[in-house]
Amino acid sequence: MIRFFFILFLFTLEFAGNVSAQDTLPKISVKLISSKVLISWKNSYGARISNINIQRSSDSLKRFYTVGTILNPMNRENGYVDTKPPLGRIFYRVFVAFEGGDYVFSKSYKPELDTTVVSEVMADLMVEDKKEAKVLPSGFVPSKFVYTGKDNNVIINLPGAEGRKFSIKFFDEAEKPVFELSSIKEPYLILEKVNFLHAGWFNYQLFDNNILLEKFKFYIPKDGKNGTNANHQRR
Repeated sequence: MIRFFFILFLFTLEFAGNVSAQDTLPKISVKLISSKVLISWKNSYGARISNINIQRSSDSLKRFYTVGTILNPMNRENGYVDTKPPLGRIFYRVFVAFEGGDYVFSKSYKPELDTTVVSEVMADLMVEDKKEAKVLPSGFVPSKFVYTGKDNNVIINLPGAEGRKFSIKFFDEAEKPVFELSSIKEPYLILEKVNFLHAGWFNYQLFDNNILLEKFKFYIPKDGKNGTNANHQRR
């Protein structure tokens, strides 16, 4: 009887270890499959997540910039496929924003070669990524924080801005400063496109209390063309 309980105890420890070993946010899996990088994770936060951005860098600690935004951050199993990763050393992390304004960054991970069979969920994700590339030219996925609306004006969507110290620096495509917004307290702002003087690509840096949260870009079309991200709706 004592031996039976000892074996049961060992089995319980092994089972608990296997469960805890399953990576959930903010832990992520980064696998190199063929010529693509698959970033995947499991979500145990429930309804608290409002946004997830995928960020990439050639440095494991800094110089991260957003390469994509997850369309359905609430999914239990989720991920993102980087179809055109650059050559050389690259690292990935995810930026997770919660309802109310809180956020976390995952650790940075270097892609690992994966020779196992891709799960059905991830296989479907890779197919959806190809479909999305047809809708958004060049595979561009706008941020959910800074994007252009139906009228081609620039929208700034920062939930929980009242209690934080958000600021944004705007640059043109040549990285020449355009203007800066400091101490943003409104969770939803619309900047008239005339403030940017011309159509085209613009870069920006989003800070919270001088901490860089996101470094990305948006596109202002010429008059008469639809915005890059016209499907965004005010929350």
